Amino acid sequence: MSSATDYSEAGERNRTSGQALSHLSIEVGHFYMDDLVNGVDRIRAQFRKVAPLVEAYTQVARAQYGPNARVSTCFLVDDYFEHFRPREQRTEPAVILDKLLGAAADCGVRIDYLAREAGCAEVPNLLDGEPVGDPVRLAEMMSARIVAEPDEGSTGRRPPTAESGWLCNGSRSSQYDPRQAMQVTRYRPPQEFGARNHSIFLDVQLWSRELREVAGEQVERTIWSCPFLASIWQLLRLGMIRHEGAVVAKPQLWTGPWPEDWWQLPAVVQLPPAATGAPNERRDPHPFAAYRAVSVLPYTYLGIEHAVRVILDHLQPDEEVYAKLAERAAAERIPVSVPRSVTERINHIFLGDD
Repeated sequence: MSSATDYSEAGERNRTSGQALSHLSIEVGHFYMDDLVNGVDRIRAQFRKVAPLVEAYTQVARAQYGPNARVSTCFLVDDYFEHFRPREQRTEPAVILDKLLGAAADCGVRIDYLAREAGCAEVPNLLDGEPVGDPVRLAEMMSARIVAEPDEGSTGRRPPTAESGWLCNGSRSSQYDPRQAMQVTRYRPPQEFGARNHSIFLDVQLWSRELREVAGEQVERTIWSCPFLASIWQLLRLGMIRHEGAVVAKPQLWTGPWPEDWWQLPAVVQLPPAATGAPNERRDPHPFAAYRAVSVLPYTYLGIEHAVRVILDHLQPDEEVYAKLAERAAAERIPVSVPRSVTERINHIFLGDD
């Protein structure tokens, strides 16, 4: 059987790069920055619950893909909104990451890759921790791939998603229908597309705009929402994003001291095995991206992940990327099918505080 690293891509799609894949990617947690700043008790409590789940899912992967199943672990750091704070109020990566990785090691949770939420908005091109050239504006690029479902009852008054930054999974209510301005008509509630008996309607904000003064001028900037960035995070984990045919946010090994600013870190950092007590006999982790992914998260993220699934269901997939993935799966004789729909490749476990 070919390994993920020595497999030679077949076919004539030379414009789209293939990507090494694990069988399973396990996200071992996610905390708001405030949680990471305010001590380690809650972090340790979560990691103690996560440790046996990582082992259980590793065993599931081995049952599905064989005893040599490739399983990698990752953690997404909530650093995006740090860049909107005054410099003196920003957190220091060393303080946060040493605390996080120390707690993971204490609880026996291995972390192979650290990713930055801000790296889901822009992927910096770094040389020795300093930006060189233009970043890949990942969120902007992916926003152009959103295809909202048309609402038959739409009046055209509400701007489309590309303008408003709002995306929903159904027909919105008739409350703001301009045809009702001069007449009394019966209220029409929102309705989910494809609802079974009853609707679960969700309207998700993908981004907002704000004016900021730069060099004495008012400049508009886009602030991406957590659900939208999280949807990009899931696509990265599933190996579904390319920029000009190339893999985006390739993990970079980090062995030195942490920098002073989050932006000096790559979008995805590969940690050395000793960082969280990984076994010495496994020098390198399995690939970051994977055929399938599972996220173990605090229950407070349930709403965000619901929004993520709605967003992913409205993102137009890159057919060439999926074709590459399908070719790799066939060459490796993957015994479990790899669905075209990315939401069918993601599972979640939500943990309570007690």
